[in-house]
Amino acid sequence: MNIKRLQTDILILGSGGAGLFAALHAHQSDPTLSITVAVKGLLGKSGCTRMVQGGYNVALAEGDSVERHFMDTIEGSKWLADQDLAWALVTKAVERVHELENELGCFFDRNPDGTVHQKAFAGQTFDRTVHKGDLTGIEIINRLSEQIWSRNIGRLEEHRAIDFIKTPDGKALAGVLMIDVRTGEFVFVQAKAVLLGTGGGPTMYRYHTPSGEKNCDGLAMTLRAGLPLRDMEMVQFHPTGLLAGEDTRMTGTVIEEGLRGAGGYLLNGEKERFMHKYDARGERATRDIVSRGIFFEMRERRTTPHGGVYIQMSHLGPDKVRKQFKGMVERCADSGFDLAGGLVEVVPTAHYMMGGLVIRPDCSTELPALFAAGEDTGGVHGANRLGGNGVADSTVFGGIAGDTLAPWVRDHGAWLEPDEAAITRSIEAHTLPFRLPAGDLNGIRERLYTCMWDDVGIVRSADSLRKGLQALDELNAELLQTGVVPDERAFNLTWHDWLNLRNLIVVSQSIAVAALAREDSRGAHYREDFPEIVDLPGSTYTVVRQEGETLQLSREPVHFTRVKPGETILS
Repeated sequence: MNIKRLQTDILILGSGGAGLFAALHAHQSDPTLSITVAVKGLLGKSGCTRMVQGGYNVALAEGDSVERHFMDTIEGSKWLADQDLAWALVTKAVERVHELENELGCFFDRNPDGTVHQKAFAGQTFDRTVHKGDLTGIEIINRLSEQIWSRNIGRLEEHRAIDFIKTPDGKALAGVLMIDVRTGEFVFVQAKAVLLGTGGGPTMYRYHTPSGEKNCDGLAMTLRAGLPLRDMEMVQFHPTGLLAGEDTRMTGTVIEEGLRGAGGYLLNGEKERFMHKYDARGERATRDIVSRGIFFEMRERRTTPHGGVYIQMSHLGPDKVRKQFKGMVERCADSGFDLAGGLVEVVPTAHYMMGGLVIRPDCSTELPALFAAGEDTGGVHGANRLGGNGVADSTVFGGIAGDTLAPWVRDHGAWLEPDEAAITRSIEAHTLPFRLPAGDLNGIRERLYTCMWDDVGIVRSADSLRKGLQALDELNAELLQTGVVPDERAFNLTWHDWLNLRNLIVVSQSIAVAALAREDSRGAHYREDFPEIVDLPGSTYTVVRQEGETLQLSREPVHFTRVKPGETILS
């Protein structure tokens, strides 16, 4: 088949914190290498990093330490995190935040004495979240994008990665097959090394924070490539997503955690505080606990007019709130809410996927030439990510990946011949909807929302998960019989909707399979039929692989390389 073909030494998929830091560090390590960043949208305008409001966890202040940050991270993970990855996170975050400030030019908020201001975030024993107001992600991505644009780094904007293409013997990665969204043509990019940094994006849930372009593309690609995904049952719900009605895309967007850290109250529909019923820390409990508290209030129908709960900040002083949370106040005002002086309706909203591709501490994977960083990977956060550890994860491991990629390409890299039959099969699979009668994709999406929210959501059970798996199988079968009108392929959003649903359904199946297998409750995964944590010293994590058309699940022991349950590294 006649398709466009390109070559690059390093191909980076995604332009969030992970992808851009990887590109920048690889270029700094060896400017002679050809480096290309491919992104589904536009560089600097896509991905979730730029949407980060809260901030960046790092141990900088007197009285804090990387050891304390590490213990908070491990305990928050319910002892499922890969401790070597978590240690890299907390130690490299110190280096990375100085790099962001001193080399990239990020302006973070300061204390009156000139030190970096750090605010409180839930689940942490120290106020360590560095920020720029409540617009931290935009600051980081703007400065990173400037650095990328100023260097000889190639860009493939509006190019959607659809499949990893291996060598004919299946033992190494040859490149990535893409769709040029602007023309609809297929493009094969041959690369000596590939960095997966497309992010997760649990947009299969009715309420979700990521933008509509986030559809678990990278995770679906790894499944199709037969690679292992760990901890897929661990989907984090942010407790406070804006609830502005079904007729606006603003519903689900984050009302940031710093509001509760600053002393905000959660009220049920009867305007009563309720979180202390569920945890002694009240509103400052971890995200999983607060999300479940809100869910239980919703289930008991103590809800607001739109079916959620309220957040209240007015008791802190409207002027203080307007100054401290300017972006949040304006966002709420755009949807008709007065955050500073009134009440805002909120609902738990699917926010982050702790699960993902299994990586080593240098960001390599079991497939030679494939590296990964950020939300596409698993192990860093275990069962629950602390707020503020996400952007630290993407920038820390993006930098590590870039530092690894350049010497790896110099020592081992080569342009390998692709499996041409695999390219043909992928193109056939991705053009299938053009050969089917057009149908109701929106109806499939709505049923996916209902299935995942009701049966594979914040509170789960064996019955609900089996029901969810059956519904997902039916949705997948229906999608494979539903086509799109064979119009012009350039900017064919209906075609891409079909591809989005294909990826979301298979990743949803991996979530449900892993959740059914985990018969205890850990962090973001809560089973009403198994509500207790079981056997911390004998902890295992789930691993899902796709073999043919089925998902296979296995379990691996957690290796407590630095600290065991019940112990601490703090003196």
